[in-house]
Parts: sequence; C-alpha cells; structure tokens
Amino acid sequence: MPLISSSYKPPFFFRNGHFATIYAGLIRKVSGLVQKRERIKLSDGDFLDLDWSFSQVPAQKLVILLHGLEGDAQRPYITGSAKLFTQNDFDACAVNYRGCSGESNILFRSYHSGATEDLIAVIEHVLKTKKYSEIFLKGFSLGGNLVLKYLGEGNAIPEEIKAAVAVSAPCNLHSSCDQLLTRKNILYAQRFKKHLISKLRGKQRLFPNLVSDKDIKSIITLKDFDDFYTSNAHGFKNALDYYTQCSSLQFLPNIVIPSLLINAKDDSFLGEECYPYREAESSPNLFLEVPKYGGHVGFWEDKNTTYTEKRALDFFVSHTSNP
Repeated sequence: MPLISSSYKPPFFFRNGHFATIYAGLIRKVSGLVQKRERIKLSDGDFLDLDWSFSQVPAQKLVILLHGLEGDAQRPYITGSAKLFTQNDFDACAVNYRGCSGESNILFRSYHSGATEDLIAVIEHVLKTKKYSEIFLKGFSLGGNLVLKYLGEGNAIPEEIKAAVAVSAPCNLHSSCDQLLTRKNILYAQRFKKHLISKLRGKQRLFPNLVSDKDIKSIITLKDFDDFYTSNAHGFKNALDYYTQCSSLQFLPNIVIPSLLINAKDDSFLGEECYPYREAESSPNLFLEVPKYGGHVGFWEDKNTTYTEKRALDFFVSHTSNP
C-alpha cells in the first residue's frame, strides 16, 4: 500500500547517478555543526563513540544517525542531516561503528550490515541516560539496512521510537555485492577494499595469530573480504551466510512503526532485489519511495541540503506528537 510517488527532480548534472554519488561523497562540505563526543562501553568490553549535536532549545526529540560502509559521523551526509535536525528542534546522535571513530576498537570483531546488537546498545544507553520522549532512526546505505533489520527482526521496540528512514539501503546484501563487483562500480569497490584492507592490517597487528599476510593477499574482491574477515569475525559460515542472515529484505513485513525507504532508481550499488515493491504494497508501515535520480546517498538540492534530509525531517515531524 505505501508506495510513494517521488517529487525529486534534480538539475541536469545530478541526473547522472555516478556524478550524484561522487559529489555527495567527495565534494560536498557541511560547516557550522558542533559535535560533542561520548564514549559508551559495550557489554563485551568494546566501545562505541557517539557524536552528539544539540538544538538551540531543549529538545524532547532525538534522531539517531547511522552511517554507511567505512563511513563515520563526520561524513557530509551525517553532518548535513544532523545540522538540519538541530535547526528544527531535534537533537542528533551520530553513531560511529566499532573502529570507525578514528581509533581501532578493542576486539577482533568490528561492525557489519546486520550488527543490530550495537544499535540496541545505543538505544538502551539513550533511554537510561537521557530524557527524550520521542526517538527517530535514520540510516544510510549499510546503516539503512541495519535500521530496517532492527525494526523487523523481532526486537522489543521501545515505545519512544516513533519512526525511521533508510536511505540507499542494500536490502538484499548479496544483490548489492553482485552490483559492486560489476565493471561500472570498479572504482567504488577498489576504494572500499583499500579502506577495509587498511583496517584489516590494523587487526593483524593486534591479533597476529588470526590474520596472516597470505590471508590479506588472498582478498581480491569485497566478497573475498567478507568470506575471510566479516564471516569469521562475526560468527557466519561464509560471505553468503552473512548476506543471507543480515539482509533486511526478509524482515520488512514485520516492521510495526512507520518506516520510509528511499532508494534511487539510478543507484549503481543496488540490484533489483533492493527495491521491495511487493513488501511495501502489503505493509501498512513500510513506505517505499523510488526517485528516478539520486545516485547512492546523493540526492543533491540547493542550499546544501539534500532531498532526503528534507524528506526525513518531514516524515519524522508528521509522526511526532510534538510537531
């Protein structure tokens, strides 16, 4: 039922998905946002770093922001979102995944597309230490899959969580991986692999018995990385088992709060299975918007505020009791 017609119509240059993606990732700058870091300890002895931004007025509403693969809380799509929300009476908590805050995490494991236990830890921390009456979730790419999986996999969703938005979410991880391995995405894949291998070498220094030079040399593709590290470090049989267990697509019918998914048609990272038309048509809570343009976490609009930033704000305001 909730299939949404998109009104997004970018100027000519941003109708190229690759240009929209590259501009958002490498060229866009966001200034004027102040972030305050808080470190929380996890039950397994590891830690997460949260970067907070605050409204000028005492806020009762909070948005938790989740970045994508090899991102962090200082990426423009995170800081741009946080800036717009704090200008509209929301506080913002931007989560850095394990090992993504500029400091290596303690354990051999790190983060992955289905690690909802860490999102749960953040939510529990907020509920115990803060006084927000309404909490909203917004995830980008990997973070979008994480949000949708959390909402549909059977967790007890606190009553304070009112709505969610996922942007450029690879709902089917295998499908997305297949796309990243195609020729059109070779530069993106190489960039991701470079960052992931760099972090794996950091793990090798800390855990020399678990990672050898031969292991690292054997990693040619992103799937190879998931076969060697992601699966072994996080309890999966192999990459395909990881993709199968952690894809949010299978959990979408169980989502019980209003959730908006915005995946652009020209997102070169997403295969056909990442556009859940059937699931949205049969769900009262999953709203699917598929703009013709936007690229991967792109969606440029003027005044340095993206279309999806405005859409998320509007969606959350429409589902708050204190607009």
